[in-house]
Amino acid sequence: MASLRPYTIVLSIMLLAACAGSEPADQAAESAGEAPAESRVAIAPTGAGQLPPAIMGEGGELQGQDLRYVTGDSETVGYLAVPEGAGPFPALVIIHEWNGLSDRVRQLADDFAAEGYVTLAADLYRGRTGSTGDENVALMQETTADMPTVIANLNAATALLKARTDVSGQVGAMGWCFGGGIALSFGLDGDAHDATAMFYGAMIQDPEVLADMDHEVYGTFGALDEGLPPEQVATFEAALRSAGVANDIHVYDAVGHGFWLRVDGEPDVRTAPALDAWERLKAYLDRTLRD
Repeated sequence: MASLRPYTIVLSIMLLAACAGSEPADQAAESAGEAPAESRVAIAPTGAGQLPPAIMGEGGELQGQDLRYVTGDSETVGYLAVPEGAGPFPALVIIHEWNGLSDRVRQLADDFAAEGYVTLAADLYRGRTGSTGDENVALMQETTADMPTVIANLNAATALLKARTDVSGQVGAMGWCFGGGIALSFGLDGDAHDATAMFYGAMIQDPEVLADMDHEVYGTFGALDEGLPPEQVATFEAALRSAGVANDIHVYDAVGHGFWLRVDGEPDVRTAPALDAWERLKAYLDRTLRD
C-alpha cells in the first residue's frame, strides 16, 4: 500500500462541506449476530429505462447477510450480497454516506448482486450510525482523522472478495457523499483494484497525486450541489486528464447533492439524470470489471 499523503487531511475538511447538504439519513438496521448460512440474490438485471429499486425507495426485504470482515474487530459489520450461481462474478465494495451503513445502502448491495456482482457494503463507523447532522459530522471527523485504518478496512473487504471462489478477481470500489471521497482515496492508496466510482464525493485536484491512479475513474455530480460546485468538478476532471487518468465525469444540471441514492425524494426532477448516471455506471463497470 502506498503511504498516505497529507491530502487526506484536506479531504476530511472537504467531506464536511460536501455532505452537510446531504439528504436525511435512512434508519440503519439493528446490528445482527453471526450470519446464518449464506443466502443468494436472484440475478435480475435492470432493463432499458429501469433504475435499481433501492434508489426509488422500492427496495424490498434484505436478501444478504451481515458480515464481520476485519480480523480482530467484532464491531465492524458489513453487509454481503451474493448473486445466485457459481460465478465467477466481478465484485464491488460499496461505501456508505456520512451517516453510516443504512438499509438503503444494504438494499442497493442487493440490487448490485441482482446485476451479477458479489457486493460487500463496507462499515467504516464500526456499527454506528448518525441520526442528525451533528452526529454524522462527528462520525465522519473521527473516521477521516485515521485514514490508515479506513484504508486497512477497505483492503480487508477487497481481500475477502478476491479470496472467494465465486469472484473473478476483478473488484471495484464505489461510494456516495463521504463514501465517494473515500473511494477516490482508496483508489490511490489501497491495495490493487480495478475500478473507482464516486457520486458527489470530495475530489483531489492535484494531478501529481492523481497520477498514481491506475484505472479509469467514474464520477457523477449535481450542478446544484453547494458543497461541490461545478467549478470544482471541472478542475478535478482537468486534473485527471493532466495526470493521464481515463475518466467518465458528468455534472447533471437540475439536481444537487445526494440525488442519486434518493430519487424518490424528488422523482420528477431526479429520475432522468439518475437513469443516465445508472446507464453510464453499468457501462463503466462492464468495461472495468468484466472485460
